[in-house]
Amino acid sequence: MISVEDVSLHFGGIKAVDGTSFTIKQGSVTGLIGPNGAGKTTLFNVIAGVYAPTSGHIILNGEDVTGLKPHELFDKGLLRTFQIAHEFSSLTVRENLMMVPANQAGESLMSAWFRRDAVAAQDAAIRDKAAEVMDFLKLSHLANEQARNLSGGQKKLLELGRTMMVDAKVVLLDEVGAGVNRTLLKEIGDTILRLRDERGYTFCMIEHDMDFISRLCDPVIVMAEGRVLTQGTPDEVKANEDVIEAYLGTGLKNKLAAEPA
Repeated sequence: MISVEDVSLHFGGIKAVDGTSFTIKQGSVTGLIGPNGAGKTTLFNVIAGVYAPTSGHIILNGEDVTGLKPHELFDKGLLRTFQIAHEFSSLTVRENLMMVPANQAGESLMSAWFRRDAVAAQDAAIRDKAAEVMDFLKLSHLANEQARNLSGGQKKLLELGRTMMVDAKVVLLDEVGAGVNRTLLKEIGDTILRLRDERGYTFCMIEHDMDFISRLCDPVIVMAEGRVLTQGTPDEVKANEDVIEAYLGTGLKNKLAAEPA
């Protein structure tokens, strides 16, 4: 679904992403992990169109989309969520969902004046879609609640719901588990798997919780210093000596190895 081909992004003399290549298969939940400063979020921003790469290409479903803006990628079915949820805090859960579809007839003053029946029909269809999404996510009881009053985990579910309003093809999840309690994190994980299995979504997720990664992701791609260090199954990655060193540092790794079992 996505091919990252020798992508680099330099900020002056800093190589935030340095010749990175990997693929994300259709229907997969691919994990992207690495120590702080590895370049994960910067690479997400390149894939999502926030930054144009210094070099290399991003291929989405066979099409070169390098340098396209986020709204252009949105139209092609590529969306992302954020570590800190970006909800419209003063709007209700239902309103947050209903805002997502693009090119709504009611946004045009002329349509609002002269095509009221068409505007009303589209609005009803979007409202029905929002109700379906809330039911899927078990958020129906919060439909009229302002988004600012949701818990951190509920806001993450709402962000997933916004991707469902446009039937996304690929969703980039940036630390969806950050600040979420374990019970709701399990529910979020279940939702991600349902979206993959029932609706054909493809996911790539940055995450630091290895238990969460191990449950959801195959393969797992490890980045360090702007490059791909290795990739494989969660068990293969956790057993990889280079991964252990990247996370722990050589000194701590050697200290642990020297300690008696």
